[in-house]
Amino acid sequence: MHALTRTARLAGLCYLGNAITGMLGLLLVRPRLFADDPQTTLANLVAHESLARAGVALELGMVVTQTLAAVWFYRLFRSVSSFAASGIAAFGLVSATVGLVSAAVLATAVGVSGDPVGDGAANVQLLHLVSESLWGVGAVFFGLWLLPMGWCVLRSGWMPRILGWVLVTGGVGYVLSAFVRYLAPDAPAVAEALTYPAAVGELWMVGYLLVRGVRQQPKTQTVPTPTPVAG
Repeated sequence: MHALTRTARLAGLCYLGNAITGMLGLLLVRPRLFADDPQTTLANLVAHESLARAGVALELGMVVTQTLAAVWFYRLFRSVSSFAASGIAAFGLVSATVGLVSAAVLATAVGVSGDPVGDGAANVQLLHLVSESLWGVGAVFFGLWLLPMGWCVLRSGWMPRILGWVLVTGGVGYVLSAFVRYLAPDAPAVAEALTYPAAVGELWMVGYLLVRGVRQQPKTQTVPTPTPVAG
């Protein structure tokens, strides 16, 4: 396997791990634990402590896989543009930091549910809201990291050009969704719809990297062998 293809598939594997941990943690675990009523949230955390701790572990898994994906995407695209590749890595690491802080907040909520400080229900609910807000404002960097990624796809020619444009469009939509979420709180469907192109682009990117790697390999330059001249 060519080194570039191997790098692409490792980046795709890390990206897949990030998607899996994210979906399990945000879409499966959280809805089972956190409710609009603080007392219900506290009761859920106490009754399902193991699930709550698994939710923290999944967020840590997101941090690890996001960090590794950022590093491997830098390695993949640095020959295309070191500036854009550095942007992917930097924005990806900020996204991982958002997840790390959220994991710490959720871990605190689990601890407070078992050993309440003050009003346990109110404190747990507040910590949950802080975690939700972290992911809400973090959408800025979730979108920003797709912009240089899409640009590298367009410039390299290693993936379909339409994928590059979908990533760029998705990145812009993700950034806008963070503003819409707070400027127009009565229109949550609009904010959610703005993230759909990003979801399509990221899933397509993961699949392409794992299945194909890159579409074309860099040409290897060879030094011509001098032809002996007959004496």
